[in-house]
Amino acid sequence: MKVVALAGGVGGARLCDGLQQVLAPGDLTVVVNTGDDTERHGLLVCPDHDTVMYTLAGIADPVQGWGIAGESWAVMDRLALYGEETWFRLGDRDIATHIARTARLRAGSRLTEVSLGLQASLGVASRILPMTDVPVRTQVLSDDGWLAFQDYFVRLRQAPEVRAVSFDGVDAASSTPEVLAAFAEADAIVICPSNPVVSVGPILAVPGMRDSIEAARTRGVRIAAISPIVAGRAIKGPADRMLASLGHDVSAAGVARLYAGLADVFVLDAEDADLASAVEALGMRTLVTDSIMTDGAARARLARETLAALG
Repeated sequence: MKVVALAGGVGGARLCDGLQQVLAPGDLTVVVNTGDDTERHGLLVCPDHDTVMYTLAGIADPVQGWGIAGESWAVMDRLALYGEETWFRLGDRDIATHIARTARLRAGSRLTEVSLGLQASLGVASRILPMTDVPVRTQVLSDDGWLAFQDYFVRLRQAPEVRAVSFDGVDAASSTPEVLAAFAEADAIVICPSNPVVSVGPILAVPGMRDSIEAARTRGVRIAAISPIVAGRAIKGPADRMLASLGHDVSAAGVARLYAGLADVFVLDAEDADLASAVEALGMRTLVTDSIMTDGAARARLARETLAALG
């Protein structure tokens, strides 16, 4: 069973780990958000790609969910000594990833090619595909003006209210041949429990992406979406506050409305069982289960149940 997952952030990475556990090696392809990408100290950093990559390689920090377990911070400490900005912390081994990525891109390789090469070096069985090879940068509008996503997310610790979101460069972007082939070969598509606005939103905004998904649906492929909101709160990250400030209902049903007409099955936590009828009224079947991924076994269970619900 070949599965394509749309993912970004820690929740998306953890569900992808569950999918990788239950699928045969090579049967999972992850289309990952690149709107969070940024340049730091002259290096291209791809936070969502790397969070998924480190998780699927089994080396992600188990507590925070991003970065590499057991990191050291000598480079950041030295940069601080030199007076450089260090609010965006990069661990020593993590920096090696960014050095290799940036050097290969400057040598003329596509982002997709570079990403697949890094994954192979870490022994990742699945493929993690950037949503596009063209730079796309998420911007959020605060009361003080537009902010680059990482300024909002890391430097300002998600404190500003988000009034609008834009994906700069997306109009000039396109799906890669690898992404198009993955959808053409897919038996199922899973939208991970990632922030629907700034993790899944940029992926779906890439020209041609929705067309590829719709073409897959036309040939019988079914799509499941998993709520990142449980009992009115985000499991991790600012999705709940962001949804509220953008005028959306902060609930699993509110997330389901964003995926109405796209997903066939919607997965919501047992704490939100009373919302199942509202979700079903949107035209989706529901799976009510324990969606909190506390460990590897819970990730695999949720992945297995989600795929089973697709039939």
